[in-house]
Formats: sequence, structure tokens, C-alpha cells
Amino acid sequence: MNYRQILKNVPLFAGLSESDLDDLMAIVRINEHPRGELLFSDGEEAAGFFIVLDGKVKVYKLSPEGKERILHVIQPGGTFAEAAIFGEGLYPAYAEPLQASKLLFLPKDAFLALLRDNSRVSINMIAGLSKFLRQFANQIEDLTFKDVPSRLSRYLMDLSRGAKQTVVLPISKSQLASNLGTVSETLSRTLRKLSEDDLISVSGKTVEIIDFDRLEELAEKCKEG
Repeated sequence: MNYRQILKNVPLFAGLSESDLDDLMAIVRINEHPRGELLFSDGEEAAGFFIVLDGKVKVYKLSPEGKERILHVIQPGGTFAEAAIFGEGLYPAYAEPLQASKLLFLPKDAFLALLRDNSRVSINMIAGLSKFLRQFANQIEDLTFKDVPSRLSRYLMDLSRGAKQTVVLPISKSQLASNLGTVSETLSRTLRKLSEDDLISVSGKTVEIIDFDRLEELAEKCKEG
């Protein structure tokens, strides 16, 4: 696996020179993690952040009753926990692989030193954190103002990037329910209703988008009342 090429494709490191990439490769650590291994806990001091090279990682919170709420599922090429190396320097959630995964780890102190010396990485980091904040704000807005059909429609539209007619759910339906802030039974009813309305067709984890326009319209719809 060409780790250097993977780093080039990560938005955080876009536009770096070969010399910059040399500096970056000098500080990274690459480790393999089994499914279910706890990478970090909510409130734990941040030691650094991660890039998924292979596999999938869920980032989640736990309620006082121990109920899991998935915030993000990170796919290959995605970064997570980068915001935690700033400010109070604490991880804001839990993280663990959904399957055996290979992760690239960037230690906090070494990466912050790199930021001080490299304006390109600093600018990319600011852009990346801004995107993360926008996504987080959108997620809060969806949970607050939109019902489950709208949230599911938005998820499917994002997964298709508005172009692919057929998408494969990257996580189980129970995990998707958690990500959407609902329960499996409600998600199943919603999938069935969208199918009956000829917006989508579902076969296992494969979803065919039949009517992009109506699905997008539903994705933008807010709760009534």
C-alpha cells in the first residue's frame, strides 16, 4: 500500500510538496486494529488524530444509560479526532473500528510542530476544521428540525453524491439507525414507506434511488408543527 499517495489524496494534505510529505511521513505511525478495539474514550486526553487507510471506524457518544449514538462512520481516506488536538485537548467521543482496520496515527506534539513550520498544512487544517463544523451544525439542524424520513433521504443523497443511482449502505441498518438518531424499527418502517412511494428500492444493504428529485425534496423538508 502506497501510504505516501494516500496522504496526497487526503484534503488536509492537498498541495504539499514532496519535501513536506517527507516531513509528514517522518512522524506518522501505521497500526492495525481489530474490530471493536477502543481507540480512545470520551474525555480522554488527546494524543493525536487518525486517518483510515483500510477498514471503517465509528465515532460515537454514550448516553448516561449506556445507549450508543453513532456520530460519524469514517471510511478509507477519512480523518477523525483532528479537532481534539486543539483547545482543551480532549477527545469528545469514543472511537472503535467496525471491522479490522489499518490506521495512520499522527502524534499531537509532532504534528503541532509541523503546523508551526508549514503554512500550507496550517491553512488546510483550518479549512478542514471549518468543514467539520459545518457538517456538525448540519447534523444538529437535521436532528432538531427534521424527521426520520428527511434525515434518511439526506443520508442517501449524500451517499450517492447526487449522481449514483445505486448505493450500498456502508454500515448495518442498526448502526444507520443510531447515526440518524432513531431505532431500527423506525428505520425499517421508513425504508418500507420510501419504497412504497417509489422513491427508492431496497435489497439488503443495496439501495436504488428511483426518484432523485422527490428524494431531495424530502431531504429538505422540516418537521411540521
